[in-house]
Amino acid sequence: MTNEKLQQHFNQHVFKMEQEEYTRDEIDWSYVEFVDNQDVLDLIEKKPGGIIALLDEACMFPKSTHETFAQKMYQTYKSHKRFSKPKLARTAFTINHYAGDVTYQADYFLDKNKDYVVAEHQALLNSSRCSFVANLFPPLPEESSKQSKFSSIGTRFKQQLQALMETLSTTEPHYIRCVKPNTVLKPGIFENDNVLNQLRCGGVLEAIRISCAGYPTKRTFDEFIDRFGVLAPELVDSSDEKTACAAICDKMGLKGYQIGKTKVFLRAGQMAELDARRAEVLANAVRLIQRRIRTHLMRKEFVSLKKASIQTQKFWRARLARKLFEHMRRVAAAITIQKHTRTHSAWKAYLQIYRSSITIQTGLRAMAARKEHRFRRETKATIIIQTRWRQHKAYVAYKLQKRASLILQCSWRGRVARKELRKLKMKQEIMVHLKKQKTSWKRELRNSHGDWMLRSI
Repeated sequence: MTNEKLQQHFNQHVFKMEQEEYTRDEIDWSYVEFVDNQDVLDLIEKKPGGIIALLDEACMFPKSTHETFAQKMYQTYKSHKRFSKPKLARTAFTINHYAGDVTYQADYFLDKNKDYVVAEHQALLNSSRCSFVANLFPPLPEESSKQSKFSSIGTRFKQQLQALMETLSTTEPHYIRCVKPNTVLKPGIFENDNVLNQLRCGGVLEAIRISCAGYPTKRTFDEFIDRFGVLAPELVDSSDEKTACAAICDKMGLKGYQIGKTKVFLRAGQMAELDARRAEVLANAVRLIQRRIRTHLMRKEFVSLKKASIQTQKFWRARLARKLFEHMRRVAAAITIQKHTRTHSAWKAYLQIYRSSITIQTGLRAMAARKEHRFRRETKATIIIQTRWRQHKAYVAYKLQKRASLILQCSWRGRVARKELRKLKMKQEIMVHLKKQKTSWKRELRNSHGDWMLRSI
């Protein structure tokens, strides 16, 4: 029953809702038939008349057995196309499920269906102070108001399954079909017929057929433009959403797509083609952005390396300059040391030569002096006479020169004195004249202005 419910849920979302959506959007579509298992679900869970309902009814009669239950099913569903009775069977029955025929044995159905917790026991467990014990058997919603109502295992299972389906209906399902590759449960073995039968029974082949015949990919106008607007940005800005979607599809060369009222319906493979074109456009944009970013990063790295190179060159040139300066300083110091060393050596040699020369000159002069002394001693008298005569001549010349100097000095001093006298006489005459002039001015002022002006002056 659970598998049938899940298969119906799968059919509802994959087949019915898919084709209902095509109808709502009014696209050109022909309805695709598929196998519906609603009749199997009605056979099992329909109330009244379902197998579970007959089982609950049989459980309420004390004299019912599994044979009477099986006979009643034979009589009730003898004309049902999904129900059949195996030959020579007294309690077995076969149901034609979506996955194939399954034969059940009705033995112990009644015992298992009546194996439920008594309401009093359940109330006792729920009143426990231990939360674990209280949550072991939670009451069903309808049991809180009707404690005396008969509740079988099948009914509870059906209610729990219904709650599960309601929860699934509120979600967006994504189905994963598990396929058993072989019946011996061993690795490396793949049974083609068995796998194909599982795919056929699970409705996978119908889903593939509808997807191939229909439009497996559909997007609303805003989603389609938001995703694929980059393929034709000039068309998106110049028209409405529906026209823009059609223009994008036409520009990409798509065939067989349809534009509905609210969505764009694409054939199988067209979304991949659009995604490939979109990926190509985005890749070109990404390459352009990467190129610009790499250019910026390389430019930044180049500028950094250039600055670092200039800084390194500056440091190395400074180091070389300091090294060259140190070398030049050492060379200059060496030259200075050499100069002073050579000067000292030359001075020392000069002094040696000088002293030698003086010694030689001293010896030569001493020899010449001794020679001259001998000569003068021999000619002493002549020299004395000549000396006295020369002294006399010098004395006479000195006297004459002194007398001439005195005469010359006297005449020059007299001339200077006379000149000074003349200047003094001129100054005296000027003073006398000024004194007379002052006296005349006083007289004139006294006569004209009185004594008060004279006193002020």
